[in-house]
Amino acid sequence: MSTDGSDAPRRPKLAVWKFASCDGCQLSLLDCEDELLDVVGAVEIAYFLEATRATVPGPYDVSLVEGSITTAHDLKRLQKIRRQSKVLVTIGACATSGGIQALKSMADTEDYIRAVYARPDFIKTLDTSTPIAHHVPVDVELRGCPIDRGQLLHVLTALIQGRQPRLPNYSQCVECKRAGTVCVMVAKGEPCLGPVTQAGCGNLCPRVGRGCYGCFGPAEGVNTRALAGHLRAGPAQGGSGLDGPATRHLFHTFNANAPGFREEGQRHG
Repeated sequence: MSTDGSDAPRRPKLAVWKFASCDGCQLSLLDCEDELLDVVGAVEIAYFLEATRATVPGPYDVSLVEGSITTAHDLKRLQKIRRQSKVLVTIGACATSGGIQALKSMADTEDYIRAVYARPDFIKTLDTSTPIAHHVPVDVELRGCPIDRGQLLHVLTALIQGRQPRLPNYSQCVECKRAGTVCVMVAKGEPCLGPVTQAGCGNLCPRVGRGCYGCFGPAEGVNTRALAGHLRAGPAQGGSGLDGPATRHLFHTFNANAPGFREEGQRHG
């Protein structure tokens, strides 16, 4: 029975939270269009400022968290959200690895602030941009920049039904093979992070002849050093002929601070 005394079963409370990010992953939920109507019918959207000003106090059955932690205030807010959430799902590269803004973790943050802001003394920020899992327990990580809406619907449906979501832990190369996509490294010598990137995007870039940019972060147990060596080898050796800075930039994008990507990029600095 619902809390208002009616016979209708209580719908799970869904909350969507934002930290340092571009809002792209929240927009992926709104882009579900027709499917979103089914989601709305199955849950009570208790907090989602991207979509509605109406808010319902916690506790929440499922919280989707977008963005990285870059201020002390955000850290305190995150800890409160974790206490109010039965299941916490991080969505996107910012929430799962710190995002592209995590590049500041490898540089002098004060230099950036002085270069960008007219009044640097007004800016209160941490020297790092860190993923949500660095601060609180996370139940499910949904990768991508932005996330794949099919994966998002799968996770929400599974959690609503009380099932454990099943997400790929293999590399992008498996997706290419399953789709019959010609390998861009072999056929064109294109730099590609597919061999070390977790699958899940639906084979977006390789199927149009571009190398994978690593939006979904490193797959489990991958060998970034071997891939970097191949990328730096010349065309005569089957490689792409990248120099050190180009190799570093390839690893230091959407998931610059992810373990494996960060270390490999720094090796070529």
